[in-house]
Amino acid sequence: MRELRVIGLEPDGSHVVCADASTGEKFRLPADDKLRAASRGDIARLGQIEIEMDSQLRPREIQARIRAGASVEQVADEAGIPLAKVERFAYPVLLERSRAAEMAQGGHPVRDNGPAVPTLAEIVTQAFRARGHNIDDATWDAWRDEDNHWVAQLQWQAGRTTNAAHWRYQPDAHGGTIVALDDTAFDLIDPDFGRPLRGLAPVASDEPEQLELAEFPTEVEVPTIEPEEIIEADVTEELSDEPAPSEEPAAPKIAPHQTNNKDKRGKPALPSWDDVLLGVRSSGR
Repeated sequence: MRELRVIGLEPDGSHVVCADASTGEKFRLPADDKLRAASRGDIARLGQIEIEMDSQLRPREIQARIRAGASVEQVADEAGIPLAKVERFAYPVLLERSRAAEMAQGGHPVRDNGPAVPTLAEIVTQAFRARGHNIDDATWDAWRDEDNHWVAQLQWQAGRTTNAAHWRYQPDAHGGTIVALDDTAFDLIDPDFGRPLRGLAPVASDEPEQLELAEFPTEVEVPTIEPEEIIEADVTEELSDEPAPSEEPAAPKIAPHQTNNKDKRGKPALPSWDDVLLGVRSSGR
């Protein structure tokens, strides 16, 4: 690389005239914005001018595409420029997206009865734990859609399948609100995420025995009945001529002129209506 020194300007001021000190050979450089930025040491402006000259995308367009969700690699491939030149303008936008994704995790999902008290991060963590997933393996991201609204994304790997859920995030003074944009996002914030699969219909029954099966024992113990002991009389026992004494005393006989005024249960019998009206006793007197 040879060293040149500036010797002047052309009469119209459009070019800078330089010369080689060893040979005296002269050169000229266009006096454009790129030369002015290089002379001031403005590297950012110089890089911006290089992108504008090397591709059809301006730095503002590059930032707009990254803010809309494009990656640095996608923009670099589309514009046909090195990654380093895109990263120079993409860095502040990537920080903005990371901050929006962090704020969206603190938002409150909107349900039928209003915003939920737990945050999006708390609800999703509980849903992941119930499904056997690890929330630490998931990644958060955010970008602006066509309506300039922030869209938060949660992406995770389940086996060989890459899953993603998307919510619309609206910031406010209370942490912001979250609205599900797809079925996966809705299922994660659904308070009834432990319900049966949608393809199965529960069988309804009005019988109380089928409603609470836990109250009935699974096995019923049947008590064993011991057979009664049968005592056989000893046929070899000698018969005595004298009658055997009775174990229970005989009940006293009732006189013929007296009647038993007790019923079958042993309680006094009540007089009939005829006895009461005519004044006749049950004994006939």
